[in-house]
Amino acid sequence: MSWAICSTDPAGPARSPGPHTRTRRSPGPPRYRQPVTEKPPIPAPAPELFTWEFATDPYPAYAWLREHAPVHRARLPSGVEAWLVTRYGDAKAALADARLSKNPVHHAEAAHAKGKTGIPGERNADLMTHLLNIDPPDHTRLRRLVSKAFTPRRIAEFGPRVQQLTDRLIDGFAAKGEADLIHDFAFPLPIYAICDLLGVPAEDQDDFRDWAGMMIRHSKAGHGGGPRGGVARSVKKIRGYLAELIHRKRENPGDDLISGLVRASDDGEHLTENEAAAMAFIILFAGFETTVNLIGNGVHTLMRHPEQRARLQRSLDAGETELLATGVEELLRHDGPVELATWRYATEPVTLGGQRIAVGDPVLVVLAAADRDPERFASPDTLDLARRDNQHLGYGHGIHYCLGAPLARLEGQTALATLLTRLPDVRLAVDPADLRWRGGLIMRGLRTLPVQFTPLSG
Repeated sequence: MSWAICSTDPAGPARSPGPHTRTRRSPGPPRYRQPVTEKPPIPAPAPELFTWEFATDPYPAYAWLREHAPVHRARLPSGVEAWLVTRYGDAKAALADARLSKNPVHHAEAAHAKGKTGIPGERNADLMTHLLNIDPPDHTRLRRLVSKAFTPRRIAEFGPRVQQLTDRLIDGFAAKGEADLIHDFAFPLPIYAICDLLGVPAEDQDDFRDWAGMMIRHSKAGHGGGPRGGVARSVKKIRGYLAELIHRKRENPGDDLISGLVRASDDGEHLTENEAAAMAFIILFAGFETTVNLIGNGVHTLMRHPEQRARLQRSLDAGETELLATGVEELLRHDGPVELATWRYATEPVTLGGQRIAVGDPVLVVLAAADRDPERFASPDTLDLARRDNQHLGYGHGIHYCLGAPLARLEGQTALATLLTRLPDVRLAVDPADLRWRGGLIMRGLRTLPVQFTPLSG
C-alpha cells in the first residue's frame, strides 16, 4: 500500500477563453499586479511500507516520511491504524509525553483490535502487568524494584560471566570454519545470560532457549499476518514455568532477580505473583531479542563497512576500549535492534509535528528514522564508529528508557570484541542480497547470518 500526498487547487482549474469569447485588450499596464507564486512541486508518491523489500532497507522510506509526512497515519498489516513519528525532535518529545500512555486499555479500538497490539499471547497468559504496559505510579513502583538487578555494580560483576558464555559459544564453532552467527552465537548468548540473571537453573535453560526461539521466529509484535499461535504456546509454557519457579524461589531464595522480586513482595511492596511473573517474562522477552539484533546487525554493518571494521580491529589489537564503546553506540544508531518503540496511546488530544492525534489513537515512534534525522546528526547515513555527539534513541528516552540497556551494551561490546579478536577474518558466506530480515514491526534483525573464517585448531 502507499499513501500519496496530493495537492489540489480549491478554486478549481483556471478556465481558458473559449473560441467564441471576446477578449478586451488593456489600454495600459495595470496599476497593481498580483505577485506570481509558484506552487510547491507535488512530492513523489509515498513509498510502500511493511513489505519484504521495505524490511531489507527501510531507511529511504523513513527519509521520505521525515521530509514529507513526519507524523503519518498508516494502516499496519494487522489492520490497526497508528501514527508513525519519524523526526528526532518529535520522537524525543513523544517518548517523554505523559499523555501518551503505555497501557493498552487506552486504545480506542474494540477488544479484538487491542489484541493486535503488544506481544502475542501475553493477554491470554495473564502477563500484561509489566513495564512496557503500565504508567506511573505502578510503573514507578515496579521499575524501582527491578532496577536493583541492573545497577552498574551488578552489571560489572556480571561481566566475567558474559565473557565466559561468549568464549564457550565461539569454542563451539571455531574449529568448523563456518557458522550461522545468529543461531550459533547472537541468539544463545543473551538467552543464557538472562537465564542466569533471573535464576533459571542450568538444567532448564535449554528449554528456555527453545521457547524463546519459537517466539523470535514467529512473533510479529503487532505486524500481523504471521503465525502467532506458536508464540502464544511458547508464552503459555514460559508462564507456567515462571509460576513454578517463583514458588521455588519463595521457599529457597538465592541471589538472583526472581528471588529479589519475591523478597520485595514479601516485604510489603505489594508485588503480586502475576506482577512478578510478568516482570520476569518481559525481561526475558525484551532483553534477549534486542541483544540478538544488536550483535547480528552490528556484525553485518561492520562487514558492509570494511574501513570502519579495520579501524575497530586495529584499536582492539592495541588493547584499547574507547572506540569499542563509541562504536557500539554508533551501531545502535545506524542500524539498531529496535526499529519502532513499543505502543503508546493518547489519553487526551496531542499535537505532534503539526498533526492532531485524537484520544485513543495508537502512536509508534520510529526510532530507526529519528536516529538518522539530518537535523540532529551530521551525515546520518554515514557509519562513524568514533562519533561523539551521539544521543541516539536506540534504547528509548524518558521514564521508559530501557532498563536492561547497560547489560545489552556489555553483551554487545563483549561479543563484538571477542569475535573480531578470535576470528579476525570472519566474512559473509553468502551474497548480501540473499540475507533475509525478519518481518516484525517493532524489532529489526536478520533471520540468519552465515559466515566463514579460518578454522581455529583445538
